[in-house]
Amino acid sequence: MRKTILSIATVISLILGSNSAYADAAKPGQSMTHMKTAAGVASTLEAVGVILYVQGGATSAVIGENLSAATSQVVFHIPVTANKAGVQHVGSNIIFFNTANNQYLTLKNPVIDLVKGVVSATVPQAGDAKVDILTITNASTAKPKITNDKKAKQRTTSYTGTTLVLAPGVAATIASVLGLPSGSLPDGLTFGTADVTLYSKLK
Repeated sequence: MRKTILSIATVISLILGSNSAYADAAKPGQSMTHMKTAAGVASTLEAVGVILYVQGGATSAVIGENLSAATSQVVFHIPVTANKAGVQHVGSNIIFFNTANNQYLTLKNPVIDLVKGVVSATVPQAGDAKVDILTITNASTAKPKITNDKKAKQRTTSYTGTTLVLAPGVAATIASVLGLPSGSLPDGLTFGTADVTLYSKLK
């Protein structure tokens, strides 16, 4: 099973590399998020039989020797197809999948809200409730880098290094939905970082 997972990860990595140039050729009104898990998250999940990936309009890859390596990280490349109520990733889902029992948790259409300092998502396994899944610990100090391209009449606004942790109670919810023993995942687990790039028309 593990070899199969790593083979899939390799294919995804190749797809990610081949699509990067196309995906980054954004136009005004579009955006892009690059999310990277913290070292140890992939191995913590893998130790209990859980793999993390994305689907829909997003791609993912593994950095490191394998998912069980302590320093390995999962990287998400998530295009934004709509901007409302924050940076909304319509059509892209983050999946926690338990390989032992085929149970999974879907975080559908994640929305990044720097004002509130949270990343929320719709969770089908919770009756399509909208749940705050991640807390942005440095949202109040996040400062954008703005680049104006007068020739292309485009403004690029970039936020880098936003820090993400699992929101209170989310670790227990993930464990419950996936059928994991209580306490399998620590509450407030440091999830990773995210860089967000927004493209708009330059007036």
